[in-house]
Amino acid sequence: MTNLTLNAIVEGLIFVSDVPVTLDRLTELLPEYDRAAVRISLQELRDDYQQRGSGIQLIEVAGGWQLRTSSDLTPYLSRLVKGKPARFSQSALETLAIVAYRQPITRQEIEYLRGVDTGAVLKTLLEKRLVKILGKKDIPGRPIIYGTTREFLEVFNLKDLKGLPTLREISALDEAPAFEVQEELPLLSGEGS
Repeated sequence: MTNLTLNAIVEGLIFVSDVPVTLDRLTELLPEYDRAAVRISLQELRDDYQQRGSGIQLIEVAGGWQLRTSSDLTPYLSRLVKGKPARFSQSALETLAIVAYRQPITRQEIEYLRGVDTGAVLKTLLEKRLVKILGKKDIPGRPIIYGTTREFLEVFNLKDLKGLPTLREISALDEAPAFEVQEELPLLSGEGS
């Protein structure tokens, strides 16, 4: 084996993984290093990318670590990737929000909150692996209960569900910003001013 540093090894493992890699998984893959050393390595790598102003970032998402391109690069990367970004219908977003904030939740509870049938929307969200079946609720009829997935956290760039905006933050978006009234400044005439 060559003189590889722990940082280089951790970086390589995260680079080849198509899903975020948890600290537990890294320590499992690297039994010759203790957990604290692997955690420090992750922090050093994250800080190094950030300090260099790199186009790549090491971010904590969906309970693990993943290399991603900087969001500042979006206009440039879209030149290379001609595909359309993922779009969600209004009904899919509403259903997904209800599941995210109220999970575990049944289809009937979602339909009560939305006021419409959600069967087709739930099926689509299940196919896109943004929602999963968590089990059955222990009530008569034993309806299926739904929750969000790790892919949901990845798509919405969330470390965990605590990263969802609070209702207060959401309602603040609707409030009109209060602007200060500024006095008009006199216009300067061309000469001698």
